[in-house]
Amino acid sequence: GKRKSLNSSVLYDSDESEDSDVLVRKVFAKRHCIVDEDESSREQQPDKTCPTENVSPNKRQKVCAKLKELARQRATRTSTSSGTCEVSNDGAEIEEDALCYSPLTPKEGSETDSDSMKDFIVEEEDDDNTEHVESENRPQRKEENTSNSELLAYYVPQLCHCDHYVHFKRIVKAFLINAIDDTFLSSLYDGARQKKYAQDMLLSLHYLDDRFIQPRLENLISRSRWKDRYKERVDCYPDVRIILKNPQNMPCQACELKRYCKFNVQLFGKLYNSRTLEADDFMSDDTQVLKVGMICAERTRIYHNLKHFKYKLYVDCSSVTESEGAEDEPVKDTVERLFSQLEDSGWIQKRYNDLEEYMDDADHFQEEK
Repeated sequence: GKRKSLNSSVLYDSDESEDSDVLVRKVFAKRHCIVDEDESSREQQPDKTCPTENVSPNKRQKVCAKLKELARQRATRTSTSSGTCEVSNDGAEIEEDALCYSPLTPKEGSETDSDSMKDFIVEEEDDDNTEHVESENRPQRKEENTSNSELLAYYVPQLCHCDHYVHFKRIVKAFLINAIDDTFLSSLYDGARQKKYAQDMLLSLHYLDDRFIQPRLENLISRSRWKDRYKERVDCYPDVRIILKNPQNMPCQACELKRYCKFNVQLFGKLYNSRTLEADDFMSDDTQVLKVGMICAERTRIYHNLKHFKYKLYVDCSSVTESEGAEDEPVKDTVERLFSQLEDSGWIQKRYNDLEEYMDDADHFQEEK
């Protein structure tokens, strides 16, 4: 048949041909129908008839063979997305775009390329935007980390990285306040005082107990053969005297091992509360004397110095307030005045050096053979 319009054409094979049993149907828009290189000149003829109108059966077979071969090649390409090609032994049904072996027009090619490459092109603006968003989020993350560290330092005192001497000065000031107002420490541990200075003092008190003293006491006990009864006696009496006596071959009253015991450990003093440091007058004159060996005597001295250091420090602070305090002066002013005097005279530094010496003795104490 003749071409009815320039925009569409239909190419089909005649049923009367015995040599060809393949039906080829092709519909396309704005594309030239090129059958053979020899027949390409006919497209320019003014009659505008289909070039296959007067083609012999042999040429039609060649055209069909070329179309089949082209369809196979197009089917194997992975980039083909506009059409499919199905070839069977009985015949071949070629859909619209599968047989479009003519070159694409510039307009169609640009649209296809741009559409197909959209999924693969990563614009640089996205990276810029990402970096901009990340830079905006960095200060917020830093603030979150800072707040987390503050929360940890508040709820977990062991994580506080304050200087040790600063903790010690807070403790001295708390003891001076309690020496004037004996309810200060009890209200501090009960949680009644929520001001910052009070919370800082409570933090320092926990730091002294949990970081300085208690771990070393546990280390001294874990490496010894002390009996529980002897340890309880050392814990209860805040004062001790270790006196050298004539040696005796007898069981040590600390570890109950047979030793040459030449030291008498004399324990005395009032029992006190470990938090409020309030002394108990019950059996205040009671004294215990125990005969121990050389190693147990040295361990007793080191253990006792650490165990009762806080109470001894409080007793010294109480003595200062009794001798230097004024009755008509406000508590805050009295504490600030006494604290400045103790710091200027080096009294606080000396007590802190004693604490460090006791801790070093506990760390370097050799285990008995």
